[in-house]
Amino acid sequence: MTQVLDGFCRVLELLMAAALAVMVVLVFGNVVLRYGFNSGITVSEEVSRWLFVWLTFLGAIVAMRDHAHLGSDMLVSRLPVIGKKICLVIGHLLMLYITWLLFSGALAQARINLDVQAPVTGASMAILYFAGIVFAVVAALFLAYELWLVLTGQLSDEELVMVKESEEQEELEALQAELAREHAETPAHLQPSAGAQK
Repeated sequence: MTQVLDGFCRVLELLMAAALAVMVVLVFGNVVLRYGFNSGITVSEEVSRWLFVWLTFLGAIVAMRDHAHLGSDMLVSRLPVIGKKICLVIGHLLMLYITWLLFSGALAQARINLDVQAPVTGASMAILYFAGIVFAVVAALFLAYELWLVLTGQLSDEELVMVKESEEQEELEALQAELAREHAETPAHLQPSAGAQK
């Protein structure tokens, strides 16, 4: 299941890269045409705005899967294992409720705007709100899967704290883990002695 979710996130990353490339071409091309040829791409601003919204929501899905959203682990990291599990379950239940609110609100807006045409492209404005629906559904699936892992005891103690105080702290911990792995893989006769380290 983990490989399926990781593969899905890789597909989302490719879609995000494609959306970003289209945005760059549209915006930069529009600027060049306006200043160089007194012309322009009519749909540039509208499509770029829509792609930016979709890029934001898809990026939030990938960040959720990678646990890249910043949070505060000051209290949770000091709790015993059972406390960490309780906090993780409560947090995931609250996030599932929030995704439900987001889903119901985005669905309502998509229905309201289904017949509303965008001023330039003439496409349905529901496309814009559909990004919230996609995010809510996928995020709820990710959260439900992680909740199941917690409740069945399939997460290690280190994985019970899913947020970090800062990106720098996360990078430091990743570097320390990599150095520890390298140290463990180094043969004993090649490791420096305690006297040499002093």
